[in-house]
Amino acid sequence: MKRLHRPDLFGWSRFDEARDIDFHSVLWVRPGGCVAFDPLPLSEHDRGHLRQLGPLAWIFLTNSDHARGAERLRQETGARVAAPRGERESFPVPVDEWLGEGPTPVPGLDAIELHGSKTPGELAFVLDHTTLVTGDLVRAHEAGRLCCLPEAKLIDPAAARDSLRRLAALDDVDAVLVGDGWPVFRGGHRALQAALIRS
Repeated sequence: MKRLHRPDLFGWSRFDEARDIDFHSVLWVRPGGCVAFDPLPLSEHDRGHLRQLGPLAWIFLTNSDHARGAERLRQETGARVAAPRGERESFPVPVDEWLGEGPTPVPGLDAIELHGSKTPGELAFVLDHTTLVTGDLVRAHEAGRLCCLPEAKLIDPAAARDSLRRLAALDDVDAVLVGDGWPVFRGGHRALQAALIRS
């Protein structure tokens, strides 16, 4: 795994040839057990690194399209799975906790319920007020420039824009760790505001 902008955050990736972007997963290392966000399948190297970093307590999923390697990781580690309540009726993997807007079971981590994306109630997560972890709605197809999921893929473009507006209002966000594309490690608030203007 690669060390990210904080010593307690790591990531692993897979290049998607169809979109010419990387898909990303994030690991938060914490005393109460690690948290994985939208985990991709792990290589043997990354699996060993995870064992070194500590037990995995939670898997947080932003949406059903990002279930990715979650079920295998749950089976291997016994971690609990949290996912959007908006997809309760159709989620593809077993879920222990359905999340909406507000605090999560992990202290220091809040969920933001987004609307209008390609799945109902997509979640974004805010870690310690300063790091935003996103799934599909907010992405980055070029370095340093966030964007929104293309309108043709949105359930409700107006609601999606309102959701993006809410994220752009998070003044303390400095880093935006996207599930698809390039992460933004500094100036995340400004990058979200610029994405809103372009949307």
